[in-house]
Amino acid sequence: MEKRNVRRRRVLKAAMIEFPGGAFSCVVRDLSDGGANLDVPSQIGIPHEFMLSIPTAELHRPCRTVWRSAKRIGIAFASGETVGS
Repeated sequence: MEKRNVRRRRVLKAAMIEFPGGAFSCVVRDLSDGGANLDVPSQIGIPHEFMLSIPTAELHRPCRTVWRSAKRIGIAFASGETVGS
């Protein structure tokens, strides 16, 4: 059952998870104004809150983890900005 208030669109964009003391490459699989679904190489070392940077979308937003699985993270963006294209 769909729990999201905003429909996400499928994308395939390279991105970076950035936080004090580190950064990880990831791939954005779907995206909305409220959040995204990220493919990650590993859960190890990724904090609960971080900045997500998607250069091709000119996006640099603070976010928090909503859910995690072995190689994916669902995130919610901090309110106040909208997603680039």
